[in-house]
Amino acid sequence: MSNPSKPWDGVVVRKWLARRLDVSKLDQAAADRRGYEARDDYDKAAAEEWVCRALQAPDCTEEQTPFAQRLKALIGEEEYRATGVYDDVRFERHVRSHLRKVAKMTRANEGFDKMLHHQ
Repeated sequence: MSNPSKPWDGVVVRKWLARRLDVSKLDQAAADRRGYEARDDYDKAAAEEWVCRALQAPDCTEEQTPFAQRLKALIGEEEYRATGVYDDVRFERHVRSHLRKVAKMTRANEGFDKMLHHQ
């Protein structure tokens, strides 16, 4: 599942999730201030926040296999509920996109050490 030379580090994954959660809140606030034309940016940031919260809730970040199973279960869900988004279909599309991104990072065991605001 991962590169054997680089072990899974649950602390780094939790730190990355917490950082992305904070960044998504800042992005939502910025999009909200920009108004009508930034509705897609708001939904995208809300989707990233939803994904980070869903992955932080269970204690599955210690090992790579349970984390990957949690991702697979989330990807398999029919719909994702959130309040305050502008377009539910667009929000769900962004949630699936973020889940696929994190699943790809999990399979490769790469990218969790990148803490920049924009990725």
